[in-house]
Amino acid sequence: MGLPAMRLPTVPLRTGPGPGPTRSLQIANLAVSQLAWFAVVLGAAHGRPLAGALCALAAIGWHLWVVPRPGRELQLVLLASLVGGAAETVVVALGHVGYPSGQPLAHWPPYWMVALWGLFAIALNVNLRWLRGRPWLAACLGAVAGPAAFSAGVRLGGAHFVHPGPALATLACLWALALPLLGWLAVRFDGVTWPEVDRGR
Repeated sequence: MGLPAMRLPTVPLRTGPGPGPTRSLQIANLAVSQLAWFAVVLGAAHGRPLAGALCALAAIGWHLWVVPRPGRELQLVLLASLVGGAAETVVVALGHVGYPSGQPLAHWPPYWMVALWGLFAIALNVNLRWLRGRPWLAACLGAVAGPAAFSAGVRLGGAHFVHPGPALATLACLWALALPLLGWLAVRFDGVTWPEVDRGR
């Protein structure tokens, strides 16, 4: 007599219409994003920024594979990376933060930091979609969560504060501006929600 067959939980892959992401997609998105974030930060901390950045790209690739309209989500990821690249350039220019690896030039932000912004974008239409239409809440959340996440990266060795106070103030201001902007972009480049009329991509 054989053992009963076991079924592993799976994430639905573009299987049909719906108002938004399924619970399984939300859980998987959170898990993949967090694992990739740790891989990127620890990779930079241990002198392997490229390996970490590739982990972020793999997570983004997974996200594009499972959403209904990957083209729109890819546009969102690219736009978020541009926003993040601009924000990180300001951080580097002010000189309040230093990085152990991954800077192609001294005045450029590390490429793995830009990859983290692209990674962050895959959560905007999944686990952060509740911020839609709430720009002030997004600004407040950004001002708190942005510096908190950066500080966690510092504790793991991915960066260090040259001037902690000014660095945290700068990060709070940048994220208070960036998160509402990213939320606005997420609505316009939503590849997670199935269209109501045309179910195609």
